[in-house]
Amino acid sequence: MSLPCVAADPSDSRRRTLTSPRLYPLVAILLLAAALRLPLAFWPNFHHPDEIYQYLEPAWRMLGHDSIITWEWRYGMRSWLLPTLMVGPVAIGDWIAPGGMGAFILPRIVVAIASLSIVASAWAFGARVSQTHSILAAFVAAIWFEFVYFAPHTLSEPIATAAILPAALLLTRSAPSSRNLVEGGALAALAFLFRFQYAPAIAVLVLGACWRNWERLPPLVLGGAAVLAIGGAIDVAHGAVPFGWVVANIEQNFLHDRAVEFGTAPAATYVVWLWDRWSIVIVPLSFAIFRGYRHAPLLFWVAVTDMAFHSLIAHKEPRFVFLSMTALIIIAALGSADWVLLSRLAWRRWAGLAIAGGWVAASAALAATGEWPALWMKGIGAARLAAELKADPQMCGLALYDLYFFKLPSRDRLVGDTPLFGFYARDPLAGDQLSNVTRDASSAFNRILALRSNEKELPANFTVRDCRSIDGAPVCIFARDGKCNASAAASFTPNDVLKRMNL
Repeated sequence: MSLPCVAADPSDSRRRTLTSPRLYPLVAILLLAAALRLPLAFWPNFHHPDEIYQYLEPAWRMLGHDSIITWEWRYGMRSWLLPTLMVGPVAIGDWIAPGGMGAFILPRIVVAIASLSIVASAWAFGARVSQTHSILAAFVAAIWFEFVYFAPHTLSEPIATAAILPAALLLTRSAPSSRNLVEGGALAALAFLFRFQYAPAIAVLVLGACWRNWERLPPLVLGGAAVLAIGGAIDVAHGAVPFGWVVANIEQNFLHDRAVEFGTAPAATYVVWLWDRWSIVIVPLSFAIFRGYRHAPLLFWVAVTDMAFHSLIAHKEPRFVFLSMTALIIIAALGSADWVLLSRLAWRRWAGLAIAGGWVAASAALAATGEWPALWMKGIGAARLAAELKADPQMCGLALYDLYFFKLPSRDRLVGDTPLFGFYARDPLAGDQLSNVTRDASSAFNRILALRSNEKELPANFTVRDCRSIDGAPVCIFARDGKCNASAAASFTPNDVLKRMNL
């Protein structure tokens, strides 16, 4: 298989002039995309604990606050770049709205705005063909439910994708300037630092851009090297070996199979998940992708490479291939625009409206079915319990009883400066004596957060208050009257407990 050097980008200057669209529709579409994304930044759900505990918690810690340290950070498996970039929004957000929510919301607003680069890139890919292609591609990128859902989440996958798409746009021009190549290389390197598992897809992008024009490689490498140097300098500033996190990640996940502890799936799982997520809509999407391939061939192979690479990794999650899903939807949008232009001239406006309406209907229907209703609400119960605890003036200590921290918001949103403790059956210091150990240490806290089903195991002087659903199970606040003596549970602070459990 020979890699195509560039995506469809007409070299004929006359054709480019004739198809060059005006930009005011792009502004309107970007405003639509922002209107769909920004309100979700205030919606207190989360998709995966990583968005809090791998990025926002370390940023909070960099500001001098107490925070929960996960096993990935103890083993040095994470780049310091993304938490460092989050420090500013976290600090400003906390200054605007102290108490944890500001530090949570403002970073989400920032990444939601950054996600608009995907919409703008879709427009530019379409502009290489016609105004119809640019408008429809950007419109689909603005309203497609997966793009909207992931936009405010501080996860490496959507953030890296927001860098890769404009990089692909710059590198697949028919005659990219040296500046285009430097900027494209810089964005590709930035995406690598955000999520190094996208390296094979990035390599295909670089190889495809230079396959027949190797003189493009030096400026591309120059741009990438500059960003990588900044990333390495940030690691050094935090006392870490530059890019040591890549080595540690490979060592833990590929040599010691740590990721396998969180579940495994067969190689074909991502294809099955695409069917589950897109349902019957995958049929017209497949035809549209087939049709749109000619407009962005290299983007298609980037998507295939990303999905193939992640299929080789035993632990799988749908978010890991967000880059693939994004590229395929954009290609499908370009293909659907072809169908508009294939209709009779007098019918094209109606054909365009019908196809755009079909995209809206498909997106809305998929967003409201399957696993998605639960995903839109994920973390809401935990956020409400956290808000109630944080506002409780009588709370002087909180214990988590066999309820893992990653089901809950950040430490600050949960308790602020109030002492926090964790009691788990997996902890060697508690083990099968968990109930007795918790009772003996209960003078250190006057609130317990636990599953309702564990009520009989808790100290008798704690009574149930409010309950909310977390991952489909009722979790309740249990309370007692009186003050707290934190020293009674000194061995059960979160980071000590997590270290003993190697979590």
